[in-house]
Amino acid sequence: MTFSTDSLRRVKVRDPQGQTWRVTRRWVPWRRRLKGSLDALPDLPGGTSLGDDPVSLVIGLVLLVLLLPFLLLVLVAGLELLLLLLVLPFAILGRVLLGRHWTVEVRRGFRPFWEQETGDWQASGVRIHEVADAIRRGDPPAQTLGRG
Repeated sequence: MTFSTDSLRRVKVRDPQGQTWRVTRRWVPWRRRLKGSLDALPDLPGGTSLGDDPVSLVIGLVLLVLLLPFLLLVLVAGLELLLLLLVLPFAILGRVLLGRHWTVEVRRGFRPFWEQETGDWQASGVRIHEVADAIRRGDPPAQTLGRG
């Protein structure tokens, strides 16, 4: 039985089958879409240079066409991170000052599995521990996210 937590009430717990679950508050109003998608990027060989002959030009163009989707993915992920950094202070301020409800989310491994709007900071902390205890006992919530 593994159960760990920190002061921000992020809980990592293992179910009886040994699967790792993460129960956390969502800090921004949306779920990140590209999280983990950059793991598929290929490693570029170091020190490789193309010559100035026509064959090298063709090889370079083929490599550019093959790498273009990955470069676009990196650009979109960078823009999403920038947007996250710009919106995060306002989202936290809105939650604290305007009494916006916190969303508790459960991820199996790193994949979104379940979410629920829970109330203020204290109520969301209590709900995090209730859900984590249920998962530890082998009774996870019904899946509401990531189907398909």
